Amino acid sequence: MIKMNLVAAFAFLCLFTVEPWRVCSQQQQQRLLVNMTLVPSARASGALCLDGSLPAYHLHRGFGAGKDNWLLQFEGGGWCNDLKSCLDRAKTRRGSTRYMTKWEVFSGILSNNATLNADFYNWNRVKLRYCDGASFTGDAVFTNKTTTLHFKGQKIWEAIIRDLLPLGLGKARKALLSGCSAGGLATFHHCDNFAKYLPTNASVKCLSDAGFFLDERDISLNHTMRYNFKSLVQLQGIEKNLNGNCTRALYFPDLCFFPQYALRYISTPYFILNSAYDVFQFSHILVPPSADMHGHWKQCKANLAECTADQIDTLQGFRLDMLGALRPFYMNSRRGGMFINSCFAHCQSELQETWFGDDSPRINNKTIAEAIGDWYFSRNISKEIDCAYPCDATCHNLIP
Repeated sequence: MIKMNLVAAFAFLCLFTVEPWRVCSQQQQQRLLVNMTLVPSARASGALCLDGSLPAYHLHRGFGAGKDNWLLQFEGGGWCNDLKSCLDRAKTRRGSTRYMTKWEVFSGILSNNATLNADFYNWNRVKLRYCDGASFTGDAVFTNKTTTLHFKGQKIWEAIIRDLLPLGLGKARKALLSGCSAGGLATFHHCDNFAKYLPTNASVKCLSDAGFFLDERDISLNHTMRYNFKSLVQLQGIEKNLNGNCTRALYFPDLCFFPQYALRYISTPYFILNSAYDVFQFSHILVPPSADMHGHWKQCKANLAECTADQIDTLQGFRLDMLGALRPFYMNSRRGGMFINSCFAHCQSELQETWFGDDSPRINNKTIAEAIGDWYFSRNISKEIDCAYPCDATCHNLIP
């Protein structure tokens, strides 16, 4: 009990004594906590969270040789594609900074430990909080007599960038735009735009972690995810913010919200980190609840040992479809990189145990951190594709 009180007292002390970019840590620097910064100037441009609260980010300053380098990480957290789900979301940390934790743990790619994050530990590292429900791409407002919902993800992105530019981002020598899940999807839609804000001689690249969401039929042969994204694009006024070359090329322009269609039009160097058996896509694209009304997949979703041979074959087919969608990028992108492992995981760059450690996931004996570092700094070609499940013994599976 005494130990717990001491930790709590230390955290309380940190909350009230340090500047936004200063570090508070529990157990002597083992846990890096970074304070939230609100963006008051965002109100003038209407760049507000779903509930009308101000957007925010967390900045931990770079130092030494990394003081002029910047890493921006989009937070993830799903989407809302109808009024009810957005109204519900606006009352949570996914739709309002009022409900967010004011301190965020920086680990993995955001760590300031040179041993655990050798390539980016001393960069300026920023986490962009996610409160719009559309991967930072919407630009619309819904209002009636009792409620207003702000679908302003695109404006939030622009407001945060404008806030960071005078803090040093505008003079960056190296920069990496990254994100996890819905935040990983955001990198596809803002990668080239990010590069335009920075000096022409800067080295600018982008990374998506668990953001390569497939346009795939579910087990009942319905395009559940396609419908979800279509309704999201329509509700939040996203189409005008999608890649123009992509929307002009496709008969259904809303499909450009899917990375597999937008990727070919991105000119900035790109790295794709994804599991071929991504657990979110397993549960929401391949086997969404609407496609498994009788629960035939319930046990398989909870424990892979309970999957039937046919179910495993279906999962292997999903992996092959993902690799097929990535094949043009693998074959044609000279400056691109990838790390597609066979773990039942989702988001592997922010967790220290999956980013870099003694027992971290590996492909060809290379960790995720090493693969991304080799790609960013052009030390080596970095296009790693794992063998099929269950061959990889290094996985940290979210499903046992």
